[in-house]
Amino acid sequence: MEGRGEEALLSILILSWNTRELTLRCLEALERDPFEGGREILLLDNGSGDGSADAVEARFPEVRLRRSSTNLGYAVGNNRLADEARGEILCLLNSDTEVRPGALLTCVDFLRRHPEYAGCAPRLVSPDGSVQRSCKRFPGLSTVLTYDMFWAGWPLIRRIEDRYFMRDFDHLHDRDVLQPPGACFLVRREVWERLGGLDPELWLYYNDVDFCLRLHQEGGRIRYLAGPEVLHHEGASTRVFASMLETWARNRIAFHRKHHGAFGERLVRFMLRLRAWQEWWRIGRRHRDRRSRRDARAELRRILHEVLAG
Repeated sequence: MEGRGEEALLSILILSWNTRELTLRCLEALERDPFEGGREILLLDNGSGDGSADAVEARFPEVRLRRSSTNLGYAVGNNRLADEARGEILCLLNSDTEVRPGALLTCVDFLRRHPEYAGCAPRLVSPDGSVQRSCKRFPGLSTVLTYDMFWAGWPLIRRIEDRYFMRDFDHLHDRDVLQPPGACFLVRREVWERLGGLDPELWLYYNDVDFCLRLHQEGGRIRYLAGPEVLHHEGASTRVFASMLETWARNRIAFHRKHHGAFGERLVRFMLRLRAWQEWWRIGRRHRDRRSRRDARAELRRILHEVLAG
């Protein structure tokens, strides 16, 4: 595994937070992947308590390992690694992925042959071999009105969700996309630097959406490549994060405030309240025991208060 060359065509950026075994499997897959042209691998351990950093240091000494005493989040962590990277192409790679041999080289070759594209992303597959249909269009205010609400499945309203989730795309052929899956995303360094990297206010979620939207607004293009394949243990890198829901909601508010102004922020806050009332009703149906129902609703009130107080 190449790690410390002065010149690198590709810089692979990996964040790890309490995903020791997945991180080691991610690095083992890269070790098995031949790559011509020079590459480096940078890994930031975000204050893991499971021995991830020590395991990486012992097993993969060629990886440029950085340690943080606290969890810096996805945006800040990747920005820090990108600042140190030397490659002309950056690859943001989740620790819960396993790159198939030749996948990254195919992506890099595409960008070198097509200078009109700012970035690209490979096909993601689940452990059972099924294709993860992860590309999306940008979330607009209409998406705010329907996302995760019970009426999202109504015949006419469903068109909004179908468009957002790109249900018209089977992910089995190449095409231009607005928002590729962020688990493995390659972008030119010059583009990254021009856009200023990821927005640190979007700590864990929506930072890749925001980056792609800003890229699109300046006329940049992203290509989804169905040929190269990356195994993705979907959700494994965030499953251990206890306050995931609160963070997601806060980042959602911040994203829409940034791109849709005060009205967008108020609309998201209003819909979060509606979604909480929907969940309140569902808790009543799920929990027949009065005590468990009371505890679940108390937790719901706490989460909503924390989110809206921010």
